[in-house]
Amino acid sequence: MKTNNSQIIVVVARASPNLIRMLLSLGKTYLTLGHQVRKARNAFERQLLLQGMSKHDAERLSACYQELKESILAAMKKGVRLGV
Repeated sequence: MKTNNSQIIVVVARASPNLIRMLLSLGKTYLTLGHQVRKARNAFERQLLLQGMSKHDAERLSACYQELKESILAAMKKGVRLGV
């Protein structure tokens, strides 16, 4: 029984740096994605406004960026939950 416990401890100790690196990478991706979506959405709205579109319509069209972000995050969360 002692060898099984020590083997488990060794496996967890070896996997910890990779798990931590992966979690930090996922966190960075989440934050970066949110920032980039906001930037793209604002730039898209500005371009539409410069072309003469109403602000309401520009906001409505740029909402697709937010929907896309949410679908990407849902897919990522689903993959993490399933362990893929």
